[in-house]
Amino acid sequence: MLWLLALVPVLIGFYLLVLRRQRKYALRYASLVHVTDGSGHGPGFRRHVPAFLFLLGVTISIVALARPSATIMLPGLRGTVILSLDVSGSMRARDIKPTRMDAVKDAARSFVNAQPRGVRFGVVAFTAWASIVQAPTTDKGRVLAAIERLSPQMYTAIGSGLLTALSAIFPKLSGRTADTANAPLTPGPQDQEPPPVAPGSNTSAVIILLSDGQSNQGPDPLDAAEKAANLGIRVFTVGVGTREGANINLDGFTFHAILDEPTLRKIALITGGSYFKASSAEELLGIYQSLGTRLGLEKENTEITALFVAAAVGLFLVMGVLSIAWFNRLL
Repeated sequence: MLWLLALVPVLIGFYLLVLRRQRKYALRYASLVHVTDGSGHGPGFRRHVPAFLFLLGVTISIVALARPSATIMLPGLRGTVILSLDVSGSMRARDIKPTRMDAVKDAARSFVNAQPRGVRFGVVAFTAWASIVQAPTTDKGRVLAAIERLSPQMYTAIGSGLLTALSAIFPKLSGRTADTANAPLTPGPQDQEPPPVAPGSNTSAVIILLSDGQSNQGPDPLDAAEKAANLGIRVFTVGVGTREGANINLDGFTFHAILDEPTLRKIALITGGSYFKASSAEELLGIYQSLGTRLGLEKENTEITALFVAAAVGLFLVMGVLSIAWFNRLL
């Protein structure tokens, strides 16, 4: 479409030709000079302003037809956020009121509701295994319903939670065995894994992992974090619980659940993400709000045709007003 800009010099030449003919007409009817003298000083250069605005408007309109784009900062992540939630028995602990699980669900709902439209959310739940309870979607209602259905089970397999979250982002990667306790960390013979990239270089998707960090089943969480890093996926980890922990009675057995911060910190460090600690429901909500800010502004190449169209319309309107004013003055 930019080839149409060649019309602009043609229009300029046509305008100059009209001015030249007007001068010849004025010389032929020299007596009209007395009429113009009686009407006072003419607008001089100002009479060319409408024509200039018209040519500028045409130029901008042609550029708009070419659908220009620019890299700008846009609010909200235009990608995929996978919420990987720990639903192990330790999430029954009441060191965060009313329980760790309830606090996580409340904060997760608030986080989803606070994000702009266009963000795709997926939900992964992990206990002794991991599963995708909601595939990535922009339907917030389905995401919130999936979060509401979660309830504590048994054991904790953080590695499986990370691998399953990766399979939700990259469906073509091997994720079929990530739901088992001994899920492999390498793709099957029929799967093709992309070459490693720099950690955190993939800005189209992130994983938010919420857990107390006490992994006792499945693949090594740090090996799973390495795989996420090789795929460029950042993992933001949120430690749920207190250092003092709490006693939990489960099926007649009592055990003490504490927060394993070192593991969660290492996962975030390996993947280029960040670690947050939540010791109360209020802190957990604040962490989610902070994540919303971190994920909220991203550079994106966006079409800005509308801006050029608006500028062209504005110029044509001003040109019309000035033309009418000049015509009325001649009358």
